[in-house]
Amino acid sequence: MQRITILGATGSIGVSTLDVLARHPEQYQVYALSAHGRVAELAAQCRQFRPQRAVVGTAEAAAELSRLLEGLPVDVAYGEAALCEIAASPDTDTVMAAIVGAAGLAPALAAARAGKKILLANKEALVMSGQLFMDAVREHKATLLPIDSEHNAIFQSLPSQYARAPGESGVAKILLTASGGPFLNRAVETLEAVTPAEACKHPNWSMGRKISVDSATMMNKGLEVIEAHWLFGAPAELIEVVIHPQSVIHSMVSYVDGSVLAQLGNPDMRTPIAHALAYPERIASGVAQLDLTTMGALQFYQPDYARFPCLALAFDALRAGGTAPALLNAANEIAVEAFLDERIGFRDIDRVVRRVMDENEHGAADDIAAVMAQDARARQAASTIVAGIVRH
Repeated sequence: MQRITILGATGSIGVSTLDVLARHPEQYQVYALSAHGRVAELAAQCRQFRPQRAVVGTAEAAAELSRLLEGLPVDVAYGEAALCEIAASPDTDTVMAAIVGAAGLAPALAAARAGKKILLANKEALVMSGQLFMDAVREHKATLLPIDSEHNAIFQSLPSQYARAPGESGVAKILLTASGGPFLNRAVETLEAVTPAEACKHPNWSMGRKISVDSATMMNKGLEVIEAHWLFGAPAELIEVVIHPQSVIHSMVSYVDGSVLAQLGNPDMRTPIAHALAYPERIASGVAQLDLTTMGALQFYQPDYARFPCLALAFDALRAGGTAPALLNAANEIAVEAFLDERIGFRDIDRVVRRVMDENEHGAADDIAAVMAQDARARQAASTIVAGIVRH
């Protein structure tokens, strides 16, 4: 019986994880669930899965959750320290790290330092502090399995003896596929007028609002490039992004002998979740089998950086190294939030990020304090830039 902690239980990854777990009650038991502010949804999950512990973001949310769970033996807590505690608890075996944004870094790192099996859906843990995080995984003998469909596909396409070093095991290149989002074929000059509702309408995937906007700008793919660098030890020049609108091939690995191995499947996050939960075995995920006879043509294109400047910015941050990716990520979070609040336009997102990257120095990411200090500076700088933007 594997005991599971889900960080970010009410988000799309958390909900999908619980769906998979519910199909295998004989194999998995929920130890703890967390959510920031969706108290009613978390309470419903607690009533169904009966975790021992539940963590929310604030004291007010904790009081409300305790009221809703009155009579149930669920220990309710709040705040970052409580998140880190349930992630590192000796009573849990596996941690699904699915908190969106920089808030997910500390508990994911706590799980690594506790030697847990970590199912990583939080990009920021690697984007902001890749070297520190991977060092913690190695030092404490944690198991790290990627949940992003692309990185999970790469993991499945690599040889079992793969060593994290370019050129070893015959790996020539990592090919990250991207759908291109909702604006792949929209005239570039019309992107200034994009609304939050349009940006959140992804053609293939059902995701939260922030990650949907990141998909529309392709910043999401840029963050995945940085993540792939740390997960698989590949430098920027060995990582290639390929537009694949059908989202059937989730990513590929190219080998020195000319072979290309790919992982295919219907676009449903329960597939990589089930793979990581059961690894190295396989369990049913609830996802329909892929019917290749209905696919028709599968298309592939090179990305247009004029359409997707955020992707180019991410490659720049990866090459710069140090705390540059932390700058990129923090500025993007502020810009996307402002766009969703309709305080800036869609194309202002990449402009805000570029200015923060250009106007702020980046140093070495030697420790978490340095990373978080850079994160704070970038947020302040981005907020100042956002405040100066006048919508027309």
